[in-house]
Amino acid sequence: MLNDSLVLGIDLGTSGTRIAIINTKKKILFTSSKTYSKGLEISEDWINSLKNLIQEIPKSLKEKLVSCSIAGTSGTLLACKRNGEPLGKALPYFVSCSEYSYDIKKIFTKECAGSSISGSVGRALRLIALYGNEIILRHQADWVSGWLINNWEYGEEGNNIRMGWEISNSSWPAKFQNLKWLKCLPKIIPSGQIMGNICIKKAHELNLPKNLQIIAGTTDSNAGVLATLPNKNDGITILGSTIVIKKFVNKALSGKGISNHKLFGNWLSGGASNAGAAILLDFFDIEYIEELSKQINPNKSTGLNLLPLSNQGERFPIDDPSLKPKLEPRPVSDSLYLHALFEGLAKIEAKGWQKLHELGADLPKRIITIGGGAKNITWKKIREKEIGIPIKVCNTPPAAGVASIALQRLL
Repeated sequence: MLNDSLVLGIDLGTSGTRIAIINTKKKILFTSSKTYSKGLEISEDWINSLKNLIQEIPKSLKEKLVSCSIAGTSGTLLACKRNGEPLGKALPYFVSCSEYSYDIKKIFTKECAGSSISGSVGRALRLIALYGNEIILRHQADWVSGWLINNWEYGEEGNNIRMGWEISNSSWPAKFQNLKWLKCLPKIIPSGQIMGNICIKKAHELNLPKNLQIIAGTTDSNAGVLATLPNKNDGITILGSTIVIKKFVNKALSGKGISNHKLFGNWLSGGASNAGAAILLDFFDIEYIEELSKQINPNKSTGLNLLPLSNQGERFPIDDPSLKPKLEPRPVSDSLYLHALFEGLAKIEAKGWQKLHELGADLPKRIITIGGGAKNITWKKIREKEIGIPIKVCNTPPAAGVASIALQRLL
């Protein structure tokens, strides 16, 4: 019966994988996560973490699963043979292939997520230079979806925006027709469309129902947005390894570093910085961050003006592959330094919201925050001070958000 049916959401993030099972009322019945053992570049890690998590699902829940959707890091690109066999490591979304900036400019006639140096085209060109143009190129979520159905023909639209896919007219840019490597790209289908049933071999291996439908999902940040159940006046910030800000808008925005997705018929616009919570772990472990946070007075300013990028290069709120981090001066006090890092990250987020506003989005009345960094109340207060907008914390995992796409197909 429909009321007994359950759906599975799989969220492949920067540092690991999380799954969630929800019922028809969007109640979470099961969730679990696993960190990659080798890193985001290793596709074998994606599969191994997924296998381990699925094995943990109680049999009573597994047998009621009817559909599954997958979210992945937008822009993480893998070269593989036509049978899906990976060729080397994936190129993560944060790898900017600046050696192809001239080639990228020749391909695009207007600014979009694909025309940015941080888009997927530079990574595609590097992989083609390595392996030739008889390969296929698949983003993380599309490749894992293909692994489940044993068919790598398809790609979900949102996961291919950074490759240049234009949702507004459902096509690749006109100049793509002249590319020798156009055949390396997937056949694009909208989020929410059936990709196929799980292949019999995978169903047996994972002990999943043989009629489980795999539904085209979305990006990991979009999954986070859906998990917050926002209204039109809300803005959403995902504080994971990177800072991602999103807002539903009446019409798509246009600008460097801006991505426009369509979810359930509505435009969702936003941008992603290369800066985020990952920089904090370069200096402190999680337990020490929690201890130091208690020593910070969020109402005071440090007077330091840090730009806490983990590596050179930024994509949003400014698109500058040569932008260098500013991580000094480092004060003797660890709590003061953490305070300054929090401030620097909050300023990036504030500039992001201002950038969206300049491009035509209404400033949010409230910001809903999701992700690992959302749990830090000190950081939340510093962000409210810098941005000037009330912030609400949401603890629902993004895997539940992508599961709602699988559920929508069912209802």
